[in-house]
Amino acid sequence: MIKSMTGFGIAGFEDEKMIIHVEVKSLNSKFLDLSIRSPRQFSDKEHEIRNLVQGVLDRGKVSVSIEFLSKSTSELPVSINEELFTAFYNKFKGMAEAVGDATQDVFKLALQAPNVISNVSAEVKEEGEDWEQIKKVLIQALQNCDSFRKDEGNSLEEKLEENIRTIAEGLSVIAKEEGQRKERIKQKIRNHFSEWLDENSFDANRFEQELIYYFEKLDITEEIVRLDTHLKYFSKIMEEEKNQGKKLGFISQEIGREINTIGSKANDAGIQKSVILMKDELEKIKEQSMNVL
Repeated sequence: MIKSMTGFGIAGFEDEKMIIHVEVKSLNSKFLDLSIRSPRQFSDKEHEIRNLVQGVLDRGKVSVSIEFLSKSTSELPVSINEELFTAFYNKFKGMAEAVGDATQDVFKLALQAPNVISNVSAEVKEEGEDWEQIKKVLIQALQNCDSFRKDEGNSLEEKLEENIRTIAEGLSVIAKEEGQRKERIKQKIRNHFSEWLDENSFDANRFEQELIYYFEKLDITEEIVRLDTHLKYFSKIMEEEKNQGKKLGFISQEIGREINTIGSKANDAGIQKSVILMKDELEKIKEQSMNVL
């Protein structure tokens, strides 16, 4: 079963104490490229978040957004040193009055003074209850994103199967054309050399050897067999449980080599039409395979 690297998942939680919203987005990438946006008080949880993401999504360009709001008015996200604020306020106010300046901005200046306001992430970390609930919501969002990937993978698998089927049909046409192509080549050689053979003496054995060498260079039987094997292997890989993306990419390269060789060796207008169609389908496969996990 194929799984896409494109995914989206959201999850939320709300009670009388808090509101949590988590959003996960993923795109294709060779490795796990993780971007995390979370409240400042949970910045120390980045490593744990990364492990959770990797355990579910494996790889891809993943963006995780965590929003947390505490409903309790007694639990401020910051700590205010009121004594230090009062000291700054009185000092700034006295300085303003001494020079005859207005004092309407003194409150703001005192509030912004060093060490008056500090975050309370340490207290939140010690309790741990909020984080445990956030983690549950995060896991649910990741699972929702993974389900999205599975649904996208089903659609992707149908497209890939259709592409492979089209290439296989083109290969079947080429296999039928191959016999006729050989006969056309033989007839062409007979027509070109019939008069020359009648008028000139030649070494029949040498001519036969040269003819065999010529046909071997133009023969595409091995390429047809190898391409058929690659197409069947591609379909087999799609049935595996996971991590098909890189394998499908490698097989696509091999499929491309055989198609190109058939096109260059065949030197036949009928076969070239099928080769062009097969190349077009292969480009679609390569593009789609990049999004397979």
